[in-house]
Amino acid sequence: MKTIFLLAIIALASWHVTADHLVVGDVSSAELASNVDVQYNAIPFKKRVKYYFYSQPDNRKIRGINAIDKLHSKASMNITAGGVGHSFVNLRMKSERGSGLDYNIGIYVEPFNRY
Repeated sequence: MKTIFLLAIIALASWHVTADHLVVGDVSSAELASNVDVQYNAIPFKKRVKYYFYSQPDNRKIRGINAIDKLHSKASMNITAGGVGHSFVNLRMKSERGSGLDYNIGIYVEPFNRY
């Protein structure tokens, strides 16, 4: 049952998102593992595609992903592999024609259990 629920969340998250931001999962009690800015320059009349890959070195599961479009453009962002419930994620960003990309991506993982 838990696996089916996770697969449903991943399927919804990997659906083509055409909004300014991508917010997946729960970040309320999670630990920020990575916070990066991804930028790609514009080329006139061309759509730009950029990939971002993240892998958690200690195999803690990802609990949430926040990808904020700082340009507030009509760029799209999808999760192509992994994501919430996995220890890795592959993100694909695609700009609108003639525009660049500028995203702030935050990856949140489950807290480290010291006991």
